[in-house]
Amino acid sequence: MPHTRTSKAHQSRLRKGAPAHAVAHHKRGIALQFARFRAAGIGAFSAFLAVLGPGLLAGLSDDDPAGITTYSVLGADHGYRLLWIIPASTILLVQFHMMAVRIGAASGKGFVGVIRERWGHGWGYIAVLGLLFANFGTICAEYAGISAAGSLIGIPSWISAPLAAVLISLVVVLGSFHRIERVLLVISSTLALYIIDGILAAPDWSAVWHNSVVPHMPVDNLGWIAIAATLGTTLAPWGLAFIQSYAVDKKITVANLRWERVDVVIGSVLTGVIGLAIAVACAATLNRAGIHINDAGDAALALRPLAGSFATVLFGVGLLGASLLAAAIVPIATAYSIAEGIGAPASLDLDSRHFQYFYAAFVGLTVAAASVVSLPGLPLIPLIYTSQVVNAVLLPLHVIALQLLARDVRIMGEARSGMPAQIAGWISIALIVACIAALIGSWIGI
Repeated sequence: MPHTRTSKAHQSRLRKGAPAHAVAHHKRGIALQFARFRAAGIGAFSAFLAVLGPGLLAGLSDDDPAGITTYSVLGADHGYRLLWIIPASTILLVQFHMMAVRIGAASGKGFVGVIRERWGHGWGYIAVLGLLFANFGTICAEYAGISAAGSLIGIPSWISAPLAAVLISLVVVLGSFHRIERVLLVISSTLALYIIDGILAAPDWSAVWHNSVVPHMPVDNLGWIAIAATLGTTLAPWGLAFIQSYAVDKKITVANLRWERVDVVIGSVLTGVIGLAIAVACAATLNRAGIHINDAGDAALALRPLAGSFATVLFGVGLLGASLLAAAIVPIATAYSIAEGIGAPASLDLDSRHFQYFYAAFVGLTVAAASVVSLPGLPLIPLIYTSQVVNAVLLPLHVIALQLLARDVRIMGEARSGMPAQIAGWISIALIVACIAALIGSWIGI
């Protein structure tokens, strides 16, 4: 109160006869303070916009057709009971995405490039082969998602898959880095439709909240498979490889990591929220009706009689957006790894008028995947299933490699991870290994 009276008295004196220069000085001081606050706010926002992209795109691309299917099955088969695995996976996603970005910023190299530098060309080639084998099945899954979304409005796969492949290839090969990034960010915005779907399903919000924060153990082996699959689809090895190479391509430095951390957190949280919305929508409708599904296309069709045609349209458009986003990003991630593995330039800003291994790898993977999906009667499910097995095996190896690289002073310099971060990393890795071991055990009948 005394401060308020003094301030008012001071203002009264200024109004009643204070010298003009005093009044002007007072006004200039206020204007200067406002300008400083405004400049600080604009500067912070500009710094954030400068690094926006790697975390957001790497996170949201995890909500690809395989991810949407996993979240849909989680909700349809297990209701609200296992929702907690999605927030738990989101925390791990923040941790390892940030670790990959830090390694890229400190080393100036993507994942395979750092592997080559630290452990030799042989290990680099092994990393490339593993990612190539696993990622190709995932790319096929993305084009299968495009086909499933097209089939909802009567477009056959032999039209939708090749058309999408041509459009995506033109954007990536002919566009600049920043133009490609803007296109991908626009596509990623369609995933917000799943949040609307979750609300339209009218779930039991108290059950959603309770089961999202309080872990409940599975009641059968299928529940453990669902937990491991959710963890694996959220922390995909290709996503970890992509965010590191993409951060290098975007020229993220150690000095930028403060704001890049915000980008990673936003991207990961949005990924978790969207995944939760998908699981909730299916728990509130399909699980309640006792309907089992096999893929995301089944989920979209099954929602029609339960949540209305509008919910089906939203689910289908979201599936298309997710498929297009991942159909661009997974081949980009793989092309980064292939180019890094053979020591060739790896960037979205390369001169496309001359032959580039990076673009050749991207186009080759895209054409091959679209062709596979377009072939009638091809056993696509075994191919995708096998790729997910390889992903499950690669994930522990990938996160262990990241952990070892992050603490290596020869790679990281002063940016190496400290002891608390190392302890947290090994605890997280132990949890991942346990979940993947349970998944593999269930596959082989242990």
